[in-house]
Amino acid sequence: MKLPELTGRVAIITGSSRGIGKAVALALARAGCDVCVAAKTVEPDPRLPGTILDTKREIEALGRRAIAVPTDVRRAEDIEAMVARTVEQLGRVDVLVNNAGALWWKDVLDTPAKRFDLVMEVNARASFLAAQACLPHMIAQRWGHIVMMSPPVDLRMVPGKVAYSISKFGMTLLAMGLGAEVAKHGVAANALWPATMIESQASIGFGLGGPAQWRKADILADATLAIVGHEPPSLTGQALLDEEILRRVGVEGFDQYACVPGGTPIRIAGEGSVVASFGQGTGGPATHGSGGSEP
Repeated sequence: MKLPELTGRVAIITGSSRGIGKAVALALARAGCDVCVAAKTVEPDPRLPGTILDTKREIEALGRRAIAVPTDVRRAEDIEAMVARTVEQLGRVDVLVNNAGALWWKDVLDTPAKRFDLVMEVNARASFLAAQACLPHMIAQRWGHIVMMSPPVDLRMVPGKVAYSISKFGMTLLAMGLGAEVAKHGVAANALWPATMIESQASIGFGLGGPAQWRKADILADATLAIVGHEPPSLTGQALLDEEILRRVGVEGFDQYACVPGGTPIRIAGEGSVVASFGQGTGGPATHGSGGSEP
């Protein structure tokens, strides 16, 4: 895929210490963006690879500016500081990728209030507040892209994942509604979701398939580039699958993204998906905010 020209643009990616968020941050940097790396992990954790400082160093090695901002997206003050520091130190904000997420796949009876609150706060509420904080800067410069890592609204995925589905569909509704609200200002909002299971800390930790059934996070990174490579008014208010937006920019084959050559990725959205049954009974401790929490 041809890289879009994003030199001089500034991006904020939440949950970018590892996994999908880190892949997106590095892809945007290769396309010319300076980047705010926002996540919780500052010190190395033996249980999880990567910190915000690791991602920052890799971006700087690509010749771009980067700042590492410790951010717990459950805290409104952290989100406000994340945006303020980005504008202060990098001069502007053009792209926001709401990637940090919490996963909880359990029946309603097995979902305590604190778990319901967690997925709502990390997924829907944090995305709302981050978009709200970035919008004045994007509107002032009449250019901006907001990307929610959330799925098309497919009611087949709800049973066994009610709390999670409410929170993720909330992000998608935010993208669709916000896209209409701010299009006149040259700002776009879209949702993006993988058609197949992606290698992440969640898919690894919860045993959601294996390497032969996963794609690399690079496919979502390239799909993000494909979205922000559009002038905002030309692509907004849509819930997109990674394969769909990549085809729009001329990518036809997806074998390059397979974790295992010749593998068969598990389809979790779109035609042929197993969304209605996949994940039933796999709930466990909710994963929060590190870019590895989503499929």
